[in-house]
Amino acid sequence: MPGTFRADHVGSLLRPDEVKAARSSFNEGSLTSEVLKEVEDRAVLAALERQKSIGVDIFTDGEFRRTGFQNDMVEVVDGFVSTGSPAVVRIWQGPGGEPQEQGTRQVVGAKLRQTRRLTGNQTPFVMANAPGPVKVTVPSPSQFPAISFQAGITDQFYPTRSDLLTELAAIIKSEVDALAADGVAYIQLDAPRYSYYVDAKWREHLRGLGEDPDKMFDEAVAADNHCVEGIGKDGPTVALHICRGNNESKWYAEGGYEPIAEKLFGTLNVDRFLLEYDTDRAGTFEPLRFVPPGKDVVLGLISTKLPQPESQDDLLRRIEEASRYVPMENLSLSPQCGFASTAAGNLLTEAEQWRKLELVVETARKAWG
Repeated sequence: MPGTFRADHVGSLLRPDEVKAARSSFNEGSLTSEVLKEVEDRAVLAALERQKSIGVDIFTDGEFRRTGFQNDMVEVVDGFVSTGSPAVVRIWQGPGGEPQEQGTRQVVGAKLRQTRRLTGNQTPFVMANAPGPVKVTVPSPSQFPAISFQAGITDQFYPTRSDLLTELAAIIKSEVDALAADGVAYIQLDAPRYSYYVDAKWREHLRGLGEDPDKMFDEAVAADNHCVEGIGKDGPTVALHICRGNNESKWYAEGGYEPIAEKLFGTLNVDRFLLEYDTDRAGTFEPLRFVPPGKDVVLGLISTKLPQPESQDDLLRRIEEASRYVPMENLSLSPQCGFASTAAGNLLTEAEQWRKLELVVETARKAWG
């Protein structure tokens, strides 16, 4: 659907202090789930009203009910276990001094069994209360095999990462189908793991795990295509979002899209690509020449990592530059990622966040009318 959702955003918003406090009290056992939901409901309603007043084209619940963009999987699917050491340690770079090691200790240690829908506690409320079309995000299945497969544990149940990916893709496809049946207007797969395939150090890391990064990339594309299979042209807008890490304003990967552009853009069956483009780490717009006619590109030109607002003149200039490769009618604008991929959120204030979204809307109106 070219020309829709010019002023887009990736999905997550900074959790208000009252939501953070309520979640902490709930985890400590001093707050009931009913009271936590009441706090979250109020925060979601306020966020929807603020999005309406700003004028964004698509509405989300800010992912306020999530502990992280991908964590629904761990919370509603049995089979993830905590370990003393992470399967993969990521080196996060950015604010706070030296690169920081961090890894997930939730790895697959049993056959996966889904107990309830991934977004079942989120979608009904936002659908009932949003003043316009709703976006719901789900993690790409490729997010998990690289970080949740641990030799000696996972391979007792899934011999290879490919086997695990197949199982995860079936779970996420069921959620995508359910969201389409719910009437959600816009479904987004969040796929930061594609950044592994454009970064030389992460490609080498995958080889060190005994994996072929090119084979893993092909399997990731096939898995994402499986997740959106059967969503017709009259159904929801389906999109894929790629970034290079977004955690408390830190990042872990770099590299332009060129190594994966032709196959990714040419064979992935989505309507829109939301692409990080706020720093030189993402490279140039030239790889966009591989985007097929009729597919949309959402330019993630506005940083959610930094509080300073971007220059609107610079944004308009960069949109014009990108239009050399993708027609203006197939371009849109957004921040490069969410404001809070994890509950901790990036290092800016709520006021600065809303100003960034105002800038998205104001710039989109100037660029497209």
